Amino acid sequence: MEKQYRSNYPSDVSDEEWAFVAPYLTLCREDAPQREHSLRAVFNGLRYLVRTGNQWRFMPGDLPPWTAVYQQTRRWMRAGVFEILVEDVRSLLREFAGRKPQPTAMIVDSRTLQSTPESGARAGYDGAKRRKGSKVHAAVDTLGHLLALHVTAASEQDRAQIDRLAEEVQRITGRSIELAYVDQGYTGQTAADAAAQHGIQLQVVKHTEAKRGFVLLPRRWVVERSFAWAARFRRLARDYERLNQALAGYHYFAFAWIMLAQLTKLLNKSS
Repeated sequence: MEKQYRSNYPSDVSDEEWAFVAPYLTLCREDAPQREHSLRAVFNGLRYLVRTGNQWRFMPGDLPPWTAVYQQTRRWMRAGVFEILVEDVRSLLREFAGRKPQPTAMIVDSRTLQSTPESGARAGYDGAKRRKGSKVHAAVDTLGHLLALHVTAASEQDRAQIDRLAEEVQRITGRSIELAYVDQGYTGQTAADAAAQHGIQLQVVKHTEAKRGFVLLPRRWVVERSFAWAARFRRLARDYERLNQALAGYHYFAFAWIMLAQLTKLLNKSS
């Protein structure tokens, strides 16, 4: 029999959001005999952890035990439910914006996260940022919605990740991407050739030579805004994970949360 938990956290999923995400999260029947905790309460526990940066063992008592939330989170990540959720919500948001479901252009950049004792064994040193940690390499559409991402040590070069990102994005979009906006970290023939193999042209957006103060660069600000959205989730403020897959999974979860909130607002306005 499922235990009931009260819902009193700002991070709790709304009724509208839950109605949308529940089919993605239900990996077995709602009335499965092995289910002890409400799936919605478990999902709220994950939202609480990612939003606040809470440690697993400090899960509040009025949420399911941390072990139950952790085990279910691992199942969701192995099943790729957050990646599928991001893909479907992105298509709906684009249609609401009057765009085609699949984009033809993307913006690519990376974000370096400071390492912690948990992640230190796989961390690298980013000479440009002067920081030891991990890099999150991401591709977003021109509206800032996530297309694909993966995690490497911070010592890895940005231009070396173009091939993997381009391949993943073209798989997701059905090879609809034709153009990628990048910064000067992606210059060079090797990166251009890697993108061209997947039918994508790289366009490097450079800083103006006579720059004074803050300059809003065309296109590139979109992916920076997306990283700023992710940075509001305290679990993603640093690299607290032992595995690259876990750090990437929490990023997909955070973007699914952000995009789902945007979709819910649009649906409420249109109703």
